[in-house]
Amino acid sequence: MELQTKLLLSSQQHHQIDYNSKIGLFGSCFSEHIAEKFNYYKFQKFDNPFGILFHPFAIEKLIVNAINEKQYTENDVFFYNEQWHCFDAHSKLSRTSKEDLLQVLNAQIHTTSEFLKNASHIIITLGTAWTYRLIETDNHVANCHKVPQKKFLKELLPVASIAESLEAIISLIKSINSKVSILFTVSPVRHIKDGFVENTQSKSHLISAIHQIVEPRKQLFYFPSYEIMLDELRDYRFYKEDMLHPNAVAINYIWEHFFKVWISKDANQTMQDIEYIQKGLSHRPSNPNSEAHQLFLQKLHDKQVLLQSTFSHIQF
Repeated sequence: MELQTKLLLSSQQHHQIDYNSKIGLFGSCFSEHIAEKFNYYKFQKFDNPFGILFHPFAIEKLIVNAINEKQYTENDVFFYNEQWHCFDAHSKLSRTSKEDLLQVLNAQIHTTSEFLKNASHIIITLGTAWTYRLIETDNHVANCHKVPQKKFLKELLPVASIAESLEAIISLIKSINSKVSILFTVSPVRHIKDGFVENTQSKSHLISAIHQIVEPRKQLFYFPSYEIMLDELRDYRFYKEDMLHPNAVAINYIWEHFFKVWISKDANQTMQDIEYIQKGLSHRPSNPNSEAHQLFLQKLHDKQVLLQSTFSHIQF
């Protein structure tokens, strides 16, 4: 008896991810969960330099500014609620000092620019098609920073506008890195603050737009994170207490699917070795001075040295 409707996913035949890959992740909070998995297994990853970005226009602006190596100035930031903010970035970059914020923004722009030139894979996770446009400047913002809503116009991006933005992102990245593979996915997080119907409308716009530009022959791919959550994990036990965000079980489940499709078999043994070390490092011995524990630590150390001799970027 089958108690689930399962997606039929086959392993990606080309352009898979291994320990020589350089992976950039941009987008919603779900992209950060996947970034944490890459970090745990010690892949070379770079994620959300401007923090969580929910909609395609925000991601496009970051890519444009990174490639053009924009220099942020005091005209790009503002003071509100005792902190300095930038409408292009998430509030986690906000600072109490204007100079500190500008330094962080420009450092992240430079790092992003350098990474995009050498990335092997870019993973873009779109969260919503709803955007907020600042009335004063007529610009869409990445984050409102709790500025009163009356200062913004809320808009639902049309499918055509989203597709155009994604095409711009692709063209910009490919202009400096023609060999990169770009993978799109839609966040399974439910944006219920927009409304139940509005959330469905938003996700449908994102999915429709992505499928207008996906083309594996051009190294443009889609991974069905949203569909796995809705179809295979069709139960509230796979959500956190807010009933909106996938819980750890769901994230691990989606990661396992991603692993089967996108991670090369050559990386499998290295991942197992890293997991052994990670679990060993987190282990709390009952007798840390015992001979058995010292032998265990030596074995862990030897495994670390062996891994680092093969992949110099791996650090514990």
